[in-house]
Amino acid sequence: MKTLRLNWQIWAGFLLSLAALFSYPLLFVDWPITRDFPWANLLLFAFAAVLLFVGVRRAFAPDRRRLSKIVSSVLAALSALVLAMFIFVAFVASRWLPASSGAPQVGQKAPDFTLVDTNNKSASLSELLSSPITSVPASAGGPRAPKGVLLIFYRGYW
Repeated sequence: MKTLRLNWQIWAGFLLSLAALFSYPLLFVDWPITRDFPWANLLLFAFAAVLLFVGVRRAFAPDRRRLSKIVSSVLAALSALVLAMFIFVAFVASRWLPASSGAPQVGQKAPDFTLVDTNNKSASLSELLSSPITSVPASAGGPRAPKGVLLIFYRGYW
């Protein structure tokens, strides 16, 4: 009696295509070398395509059952859909984002502004940079003007 083994290539190719999809936002977006052009993800997709091709060829061998052919076709189609979605998001939809030409650059001085602090008092950037720090002990040289201001954009409370 002949036993049919699991077609591991088709399953490995499908899982690798899912890993290639989700590894970009979770892992590869942190480094500019893989963020600017997703070559690592495209390599993962290429390896997944090889596994899928081998798995589909194996599934359509003459001695395989019909269920194996259906499952391999569905997994290959889903993997192709995942690849198409990744290519669309990475190369088409990402171009729809507006350019950040007006955003401040690293090291550029921020324009003067006035905001309300947590005590409902207005505070301006020029005032914060020129007023002396009173919490510095006298042993450390007494009050002196700050060297900079840390500005945090927080979207937690509306």
